[in-house]
Parts: sequence; C-alpha cells; structure tokens
Amino acid sequence: MDRGGTQVTGRGSKGDYLDEKGVRVRIWDVPPSLLCRQHLLGEHRELHGLWHILREDRQGYAHHPETRRWRGKLAALYERHEALVEEMARRGYQHASPLDPRQATGSAVQNDFVDPLEAQFAILRNKGCSCAVPNDWNSLG
Repeated sequence: MDRGGTQVTGRGSKGDYLDEKGVRVRIWDVPPSLLCRQHLLGEHRELHGLWHILREDRQGYAHHPETRRWRGKLAALYERHEALVEEMARRGYQHASPLDPRQATGSAVQNDFVDPLEAQFAILRNKGCSCAVPNDWNSLG
C-alpha cells in the first residue's frame, strides 16, 4: 500500500472534509474491509456524487479538497469504487449503481491525500464507530 503522496488541506474539526456549506465529504484511503457499514455505504454514496461533479465539471464543489485531489484521476476513483462494491457484495449488499469504465480516465493511482493514512486511521478510531482500524497502521503491510 503506497503511503506517500501529497497532502491537500481542508479538514474539518471532526476529521471529515467540509465544503463551503459545512457539509462533510470523505473518500477514505483505508481498505474498504476495515470500514463499518455507515462509512462503507456513506463513502459509496459520496463517491458517486464526486464522480458526477468531476465528469460534469460542476462548480459547486470545485474547490473542495476531495474534489481537487481526484481531478485527473477518474481511473483511480473508479478503482476505489470497484473496491467498495466488492466489499459491499462480500457483506451481502446488492449494488445497482455501476460507473462507466469508459469514463475512468486519467491516472489510476491516487497519491494525494487530505490526511495521511495514519491520520485517517486515527480519525476513524476517534469516531467511536465499528470500523476495524488497527492501532498500528504499519501492520497492514
């Protein structure tokens, strides 16, 4: 798992990224298998919104940190979606909102982060949910 990359600023006080209206948006970089139900399904929903913002060049969230870090990386966003869908299927969820792989352009690698991976683990641990984040993020290999 690549832990390098560029950090993009814009985190809210609870660790989620806030848009100009105070709406929390998060596309995690942790393995989907570690996410609780709420974060797995919430990220899937947010990812679809982000996909449409990027594909349709919507301006409402154009400067949001999550939007900025995925510009030019629809292929990577598509791969994240597929990883979420795989985990959803493993948990028994039916998925009915596929993305068009022909639109998955740009880089297939996401190496820009609003928060480094170790900070994302800490944020999830502090939420008090049932995400299965390890205390030592290096243990993921």
